[in-house]
Amino acid sequence: MHKIDKEEFKKNIINNLQLMGTSIEKATKRNIFDAVSKSVMDIVTSNWLNTMNTYEKFEVKQAFYLSAEFLMGRAFSNNLINLNILEEIKEILNEINFDFNIIEDQEEDAGLGNGGLGRLAACFLDSLATLSLPGTGYGIRYKYGMFKQKIENGFQIELPDRWLDYNDPWEIEKREEAVTVKFGGKIIVERDLGGREHFKRVDAELVSAIPFDMPIIGYGNKTVNTLRLWQAESPNGFNLQLFNDQHYNQAVKDMIKAEDISRVLYPNDSGPSGKELRLRQQYFFVSASLQDIVRKFKLKYGNNYKIFPEKASIQLNDTHPVVAIPELMRILMDWEKLEWHEAWEIVTKTFSYTNHTILSEALEKWPISIFQGLLPRVYQIIEEINRRFMIELRMAFPGDWAKHNKMSIISNGSIKMAWLAIHGSSKVNGVANLHTEILKYQELKDWYQLYPHKFLNKTNGITQRRWLLKANPSLSKIITDLIGDKWIKNLSELKKLEPYGDNKEILDKFIISKHEAKVQLAKYIKEHNNIDVDPNSIFDVQIKRLHEYKRQLLNVLHIIDLYFKVKSNPNFDIVPRTFIFGAKSASGYKRAKNIIKLINAIGEVINKDSTINGKIKVVFLENYRVSLAEKIFPAANLSEQISTAGKEASGTGNMKFMINGAPTIGTLDGANVEIVEEAGSHNNFIFGLTADEVQHLNTNGGYIPLEVMKSTEGLEKVMNSLIDGTFSSDSGMFHELYNSLLFGIDGNRPDEYYLLKDFESYRNAQLEVDKAYRDKYNWAKKSWLNIANSGKFSSDRTILEYANEIWNIKQIEIQ
Repeated sequence: MHKIDKEEFKKNIINNLQLMGTSIEKATKRNIFDAVSKSVMDIVTSNWLNTMNTYEKFEVKQAFYLSAEFLMGRAFSNNLINLNILEEIKEILNEINFDFNIIEDQEEDAGLGNGGLGRLAACFLDSLATLSLPGTGYGIRYKYGMFKQKIENGFQIELPDRWLDYNDPWEIEKREEAVTVKFGGKIIVERDLGGREHFKRVDAELVSAIPFDMPIIGYGNKTVNTLRLWQAESPNGFNLQLFNDQHYNQAVKDMIKAEDISRVLYPNDSGPSGKELRLRQQYFFVSASLQDIVRKFKLKYGNNYKIFPEKASIQLNDTHPVVAIPELMRILMDWEKLEWHEAWEIVTKTFSYTNHTILSEALEKWPISIFQGLLPRVYQIIEEINRRFMIELRMAFPGDWAKHNKMSIISNGSIKMAWLAIHGSSKVNGVANLHTEILKYQELKDWYQLYPHKFLNKTNGITQRRWLLKANPSLSKIITDLIGDKWIKNLSELKKLEPYGDNKEILDKFIISKHEAKVQLAKYIKEHNNIDVDPNSIFDVQIKRLHEYKRQLLNVLHIIDLYFKVKSNPNFDIVPRTFIFGAKSASGYKRAKNIIKLINAIGEVINKDSTINGKIKVVFLENYRVSLAEKIFPAANLSEQISTAGKEASGTGNMKFMINGAPTIGTLDGANVEIVEEAGSHNNFIFGLTADEVQHLNTNGGYIPLEVMKSTEGLEKVMNSLIDGTFSSDSGMFHELYNSLLFGIDGNRPDEYYLLKDFESYRNAQLEVDKAYRDKYNWAKKSWLNIANSGKFSSDRTILEYANEIWNIKQIEIQ
């Protein structure tokens, strides 16, 4: 527990304002935000240094988490909460006549991530620090994030996410610890007197990796871990001679090329130049991070690399950082002069790999034509890894040439990064029980057969500090008043709430809390969308990345069906429903963008139709991000988790809804399965095909969407509305969506994700929602029991499992 001297803290604020050339009387809201943040950083810094010194003094083993994205959200309030000084800072700001909420809103969400992968990484860092576990995150400091989403005329427009227009007070530049990353060039082979070959790269492009460190503050302890983010620069990118010769574009060409690496998260890779930039990004942050890890190891332990796996465990968050495996081989062999077998033993003991997807298109493959030219030495090492692996395969599966070809890391002109990850790692984990079983017995069954000892499950989790304590202070107070505050660090404590599920006095408090959150979200919707929504309606929410397998389109088809029923019969009895969407589509994903347009198009029609008496509203909240999610989760009544069974690896949004008291309507997919196991199917609404049934249809075929449409009441009318101009004056606007569901496009089978097949089951589940919501206390009890049984889904539990079963790191008290 940190204590602050309020008067001393005010003096620090005044001093920081003076350094900015202003005073409290003249300060802008942004000035106050910066001054307070810098004053908080003064508190943080001593513990941050003590944490690093403790790790060094006791020679602890650290976990290093390599991830292409960290969806951190805002740091201001989260840091104050973890330092236990939130209320004091609110009082101080009030005393100098500034509103805390307005000051908090001065901070932009850090543009370092996009979806569940990045948010999971952020939760994991929070849990590592809170559990007093030694760990460091490594990633890229993206200048413009992925993009800032604007909705214009219903279409997604991508604008730069200028989150760094103001300096970030929560980071410290460490330019003196920069490293150099090389691309391209030629490989020269030299032999020493003993006949050993040595590889040197010449004529390479040099890029400087500049580290920026962000403190990761543990809740209620003295641990402050680090997130190190790399910014790309050219060491000599500005050519003054060319500039003076008036060749201005040529003068900065190298500088721009280098800076492009850390400019944007997930640039469009539909063409060769985009693919090359993505590979440059991945290798850039991986090489810089490994150089950093090895440099620090060497300072402490010299050349004693045999103990490297005893001091470092490196987690690969999906396939984006997998090039780390051959890169560490390169560093150990070419720079540190280890023999192959020594280096490979170290590498395979050091790395572990988390698989986040069942979708084959998301398992990265790099064309040799791009990879070899950009990373020539790394490609040579991958070739040698694969040559030795093929010998291993021939011994394990003699004569099974089909399996050898299928499992080859290099085949058909591509490098399969997931295959490289599995072969080069000590452990491979899925992120939900169902996901891991599908990996073991379907998608990666050949690998499981070869390496059964490597595979294990680590069901994802979320940090309750941000997603309940911070996002929902009203509900947090109700919980703490009932059971105390131990749940903040031990979420299983929430099980103590279960006996209150029939207590109407407690349920009334919960109902009031939920309503207040809905009123606040309704106010936000009015301000940003100019749509009036009724806080007494069911807030039915689907917020997640826009992808066909997540089936936002299934949700849309149901909304259209419901709209037609209400419109044709004004007395049609439903509980008023507000359907809320938030989602970004990848910039090159045309069909996903068309679904966004459709959501906005039907909202435009339905929201203005006075004949339905406001019974249905459709809202698309633009630029979905962490700070917006913190407003949505507490207000949600129903959690839409409707992906095609067997396609969602885990999901973490489902856990955030659960902990905030929103039952799930969903398929038995990802972590939904475990949510139902914990909270009971009677407290949620499960529908649709199972993963086994989907697999059976995938294997045996026989599904004809056209026949399903014609045999399902009302569905043909719904489908026809996509092409008859009901929701667009351009009747061809949604023709592609229509054809993709009924006939298939570009050689793909129709309705690949079984929307029409699951439609009737989904509609029936929605009818059950409508019936259940009418009983106020029964619905509140369902919601309450979801909260009470959400203890399993803390990222603290997940991280302890990683620490004990994969990384072998120990908790340590900071000196």
